[in-house]
Amino acid sequence: MNTHDAPPTGVVTDAREKGGSFLYPGMRLPFILLVSCFAAWGMAGNLTDPLVAVFGSVFSMNAFQSSLVQFAYYGAYFALALPAAWINARLGYKGGVLIGLFLAASGGALFYPASQMMQYSAFIFALLTLAGGLSILETSANPYVMAMGPSRNATRRLNFAQAFNPVGSNLGVLLAAVFILPYVNEATAEERAALSQTELETMRSAELQAVMGPYLGLAALYIIIAVAIAMAKVPPRTSLLPDQQAGAARHSGSRLMRLLRNRRYSLGVVAQFFNIAAQTCIWTFIIHYVMETLGANEATAGYWLQASLIAFLVFRFVMVALMGRFDPRKLMTLMCVLGVVFSLVAVVSGNIVGAVAVVLLSACISLLFPTIYGIALEGLGDDTKYGAAGLIMAIVGGALVPPLHGWVIDNSTAQMSFLVVTGCFLVIVGYGVYVLRSSKSEQLREDA
Repeated sequence: MNTHDAPPTGVVTDAREKGGSFLYPGMRLPFILLVSCFAAWGMAGNLTDPLVAVFGSVFSMNAFQSSLVQFAYYGAYFALALPAAWINARLGYKGGVLIGLFLAASGGALFYPASQMMQYSAFIFALLTLAGGLSILETSANPYVMAMGPSRNATRRLNFAQAFNPVGSNLGVLLAAVFILPYVNEATAEERAALSQTELETMRSAELQAVMGPYLGLAALYIIIAVAIAMAKVPPRTSLLPDQQAGAARHSGSRLMRLLRNRRYSLGVVAQFFNIAAQTCIWTFIIHYVMETLGANEATAGYWLQASLIAFLVFRFVMVALMGRFDPRKLMTLMCVLGVVFSLVAVVSGNIVGAVAVVLLSACISLLFPTIYGIALEGLGDDTKYGAAGLIMAIVGGALVPPLHGWVIDNSTAQMSFLVVTGCFLVIVGYGVYVLRSSKSEQLREDA
């Protein structure tokens, strides 16, 4: 175990725990560097969203085939979650962060040979490598941030760090709108088919060179951050990790069964699955929606995606402020009801009103990830660490549902496809109603 990790959340180590500091002494620079990781993986995630439309044009694929971009990205997140936990157990959070950054940088660098090969499979492999690194990075960075200060303000510290994720997301979409989408030729599949092989390869080469550039930039950024974090001195921790203090761990099977029997948790994992699914579908297919309903090109549609992410960023802070006055469970349920309404407006409108409704869907999802995360982990006690891993693995919703959304587009319209998003919000509404009712029942039992 890395002896240079900060003490994990929940472990009282010394007098620092009782102080009023936001961070432990000597943690300011490591914390700043770690916060930059949250923005850095946000850039990659939303730089990837427009690639569904780009690859659909470049390789003349349907929406289902091109949506495999998201399947690869979020599938890698799912697959690397448990290996990331293994890495953290042996090398510590800092080791996990560094391995994640270097693997993600390798994935970004692989876009260069992919652009030379001009094969869709080569780009998918590069994305798998990139996302695998980001999975390890995110799995390591979240608990590392929480471990950098007293446990009583760990949630506040993590929320502060997560606020920089949508900042990175907006930068990622801006990079795509400026450096990728304008260079995608607007030739239709029929016009591309009419070109000679040499002309087609020349066109594809120019388009894929544009795709390559931002990812090489990301690779360089990840290496710079990794080197800075590796060089930053972290005060030695002064206590054992929770698992070491607990002695012999409980059998993993019994822990799994306890988690599955806990309906607040198990249904929370389902809700998180559909939250990530809705988020990915909204940000991936808003480009298809705007191009179909408003007749916009890829570049213009990219700015609608930018507006959607700005709405997400603004409403994340609005929701944090409202949570100081209102029950987060009620806010979550209300925003998901609005999500159902806005997605249905998008289905029936098919004009600028529908496009605005799709943008506003980002406001509805702005509070969902941390709110579901907190509700589902409530009261898990010793199982919290493993429960948190399950919630991270629920990100696979972003891999499995977008291909369904793409299939609906291929077989109907981009308008009708947003019924998939409606279904996702309905599931989360059901979870919100469940936790509100169960909490009310628990309160009544306590009063009795």
